[in-house]
Amino acid sequence: MEDIDSPRVKPWAVQQALDDLRWLGLDWDEGPDLGGPHAPYTQTERVALYAEALESLRRSGRIYPCTCTRTDIAEAASAPHLGQEGPIYSGICASRKPAEADSLTAEYAWRFRVTDRVHEINDLFAGPARCGLAQELGDFVIGKKDGTPAYQLAVVVDDHAMGVTEVCRGADLLPSAFRQLELYEALSWAAPQFMHVPLVVGPDGRRLAKRHGDTRISVLREQGIPPEKLLGLLAWSCGWQPDSRPVAIQDLLSRFDLSQVSRTPFVMTDTMWRELRGAT
Repeated sequence: MEDIDSPRVKPWAVQQALDDLRWLGLDWDEGPDLGGPHAPYTQTERVALYAEALESLRRSGRIYPCTCTRTDIAEAASAPHLGQEGPIYSGICASRKPAEADSLTAEYAWRFRVTDRVHEINDLFAGPARCGLAQELGDFVIGKKDGTPAYQLAVVVDDHAMGVTEVCRGADLLPSAFRQLELYEALSWAAPQFMHVPLVVGPDGRRLAKRHGDTRISVLREQGIPPEKLLGLLAWSCGWQPDSRPVAIQDLLSRFDLSQVSRTPFVMTDTMWRELRGAT
């Protein structure tokens, strides 16, 4: 359960996420509600693991304290950046050594020093992809100014500690795979295989979000919509059935085939929403 992005994290959202998944018919062998051999399963309870990894990177000289603000970075940026990523870090603080953090009076974040290598991955869905971090993404933050770990460090530590071998997520996170590959190498850990699948987008082509209305699963659940209706729509979007007729999750197991999934984002139209909700 990723809950380190305080203060935006809402405590009630944890139970809501679990309820939504169970409503769809999904289950799991271990997790924040069940426990298991890799507990704890909540990131705020795993901060000691992140601190240990950060200290290892500090000792190896792969990170440095960065006092730049977002405005500083934006004003100094000149190079193009990959996809929807923010501006490439210009390296204002890159000459610093880790030990200099002890003498700084301003707040600082820990920034990871990338190499100039071009990384290649064979994505299990998207296929071959290449990225030179220094040219296309730049040094990135792994420890925030408030002392908490940033997303890139936390997920790498979690996946390594839990023995994760395959990571499936949205195509918008493909750049993160290259960042995380460098973290795995710097920590001398084996990296998982990555799989990045197309997003669900609105009619405007942008990722489905609040701007498209209340699209939360919990709202559909509260409105009494059968989960089979949503599963039918999702199965159709993946090419696993010829139309969006309702289907039970158990009936989809034998149809699972990544090769049938479209390579382009699935557009969720207003008509689809109305049909899902039973409106005319």
